[in-house]
Amino acid sequence: MKLTLITFASLILLSCSSQTTTNSPTKSTPKVMDTNYNKTDAEWKKTLTEEQYYVLREKGTDRPFTGKYTMTFEKGIYKCAGCGYELFKDDQKFESHCGWPSFDSEIGNGDRIKKIKDVSLGMARTEIVCARCGSHLGHIFDDGPTKTGMRYCVNSTSIDFEPEKKK
Repeated sequence: MKLTLITFASLILLSCSSQTTTNSPTKSTPKVMDTNYNKTDAEWKKTLTEEQYYVLREKGTDRPFTGKYTMTFEKGIYKCAGCGYELFKDDQKFESHCGWPSFDSEIGNGDRIKKIKDVSLGMARTEIVCARCGSHLGHIFDDGPTKTGMRYCVNSTSIDFEPEKKK
């Protein structure tokens, strides 16, 4: 009985702490989200596919090694699938063997992607969302093999790719 009460109290405390810290940024972002993309759920459902809505708005995840951009290494720009905001360049992408497209940095000076503490699933991670429209992109980890040491682990469903125009 005592063990049950301790477990129950721990779960309550854990859920309370996740509610208060989940939306607190781990890094300040200089730009506020663009209010043109402050859409209702119904508006998002009209513009996104079911899969995009699940990943971008409900914080879903692609199954590993199934995303269309996991093994894409062409020249071009990766944009938010929700609003078209340019997020990553092809030279920021690397093969991480983790099952999702991985990037070691983002376009700009840290103002394209908002970082949010995520304590869901019983672990502490940093969620990444588009700074313009708030769409869920994936998570960022500090275990990347490149000189930045970062690994932006992104769902293919969260991004669109615009190939570089041939001259």
